[in-house]
Amino acid sequence: MSNLLLEMQGIAKYFPGVIANDDVNLKLHEGEVLALLGENGAGKTTLMNILYGIYKPDKGKILVDGQEVSIGSTSDSRKYRIGMIHQHFMLVDVHTVVENIILGLKPQQGRTLSIAESAKKIQEIGKKYRLDVDPYAYIYQLPVGLQQRVEIIKAIFVGAKILIMDEPTAVLAPQEANELFEFARNFKKQGNSIIFITHKLGEVMAIADRIEVLRDGRVVGEVRKEDAAEDGLAQMMVGRKVVLDKKPEPAKMGPTILNVKNLSVKGDRGNVALDKTSFEIKAGEIFGVAGVSGNGQEELAQTIYGLRKAVSGSIKINGQEIVNKSPLFSMNHGVAYIPEDRQKTGLVLGMSVQENLMLKGYCKPPFSRDGVLNLDKMAETSRKLVEEDSIKTPSISTKVKNLSGGNQQKIVISREIQEEPSLLIAAQPTRGLDIGAAEYVHKTFFQERSKGKAILLISTDLNEILSLSDTIGVLYGGKLLKIMPREDADIQKIGLLMAGIREE
Repeated sequence: MSNLLLEMQGIAKYFPGVIANDDVNLKLHEGEVLALLGENGAGKTTLMNILYGIYKPDKGKILVDGQEVSIGSTSDSRKYRIGMIHQHFMLVDVHTVVENIILGLKPQQGRTLSIAESAKKIQEIGKKYRLDVDPYAYIYQLPVGLQQRVEIIKAIFVGAKILIMDEPTAVLAPQEANELFEFARNFKKQGNSIIFITHKLGEVMAIADRIEVLRDGRVVGEVRKEDAAEDGLAQMMVGRKVVLDKKPEPAKMGPTILNVKNLSVKGDRGNVALDKTSFEIKAGEIFGVAGVSGNGQEELAQTIYGLRKAVSGSIKINGQEIVNKSPLFSMNHGVAYIPEDRQKTGLVLGMSVQENLMLKGYCKPPFSRDGVLNLDKMAETSRKLVEEDSIKTPSISTKVKNLSGGNQQKIVISREIQEEPSLLIAAQPTRGLDIGAAEYVHKTFFQERSKGKAILLISTDLNEILSLSDTIGVLYGGKLLKIMPREDADIQKIGLLMAGIREE
């Protein structure tokens, strides 16, 4: 075994009504990738936020190179060469890559921070680790995969030897995930170490040297990769047997719900995001859109929902034209939307669970009448939804920012579905979710499908597309290169289309 680089002993962290970490021990060796597994809410991110200096532990201690240290801020963590790539990026959209990377850094004595020198160093890091990105590009111009590169470069820029990666592949296409794994292997070969938070068991088997499993804030198991099996890890994580990718009998499809014809849309930079895109979705059908992030998926969802204007084309819901109408118009005509970024556009983080569950229904009976809110009915319905959808929260008054990502996503889905939509748009619905939460999402979609709902599923997870969809379309460069029934699709065929390679 290589040298012990880092140790956390007896770590405990408490929040009001929640024990996030309870007597947790963790060891990390030089040149090692340690996978930290667990459901959302198991305490993984809290534990790593303690190591990175965002939270202070209520109990326990941290040792670096055998010496006890105090990490009370992110500046302290950088001093001990610890960097963290968060699941939700800590970047300023209106600043450039280089401005984000040097933001908050102190210049060396007698020198000022040079934009040009910093940009050159960014390019050198990019070349060394295959993390190329334009230093002068604005963050809002970059797809999420490149934004993640910026976060990694930001950590390496200040000399991190220990990288904490929180659900790093959640925003990546399969090819991009493979590139990230190559980076991880290269990084650890040079004596560095990685703590890899993930819920994807295939990734654990591909990249980890050792695996530690958390459940309900406690360590429930530790195993070396060669001694691990996916089904055993899943059961350890959730505490029960988990069944994923179990598809029910094909539903009988009804009339056309969504009809998109010759839709053209521009992106934020004036580029062509969608180019004469046409497809339809019937009642009782899940239409999966596969593609590498940044090929028009986000613009497609936003345009159908009314958040983005189309240049030309038609969008009809149940025969009603909704193109270039408002989101309220789309909502009133049966469209619901699960956005890809639950924190930025799906929730109001400073509001309570109840307020977020009621964001759409509060203005209609039975929750209001003649402009007067029925708070008792809102609370009753919110408690019912929390129970039915297994949302883990101390109370319906808890602010959603204090919940795990999986429980935040359950709130978004629960709110949208209770509106009884004809069409449910789901953009990256399981991004960053553990297998238990993903199982809930998939089960919910199948239930809605069986009720005759049309579902537009947009996902960069090919396994999700293949296991849920009745029909699959592959989006590349704003064009649907091919639409095929699920029976005719496989990962290799879709992968080639995602790279822009059409079949002969």
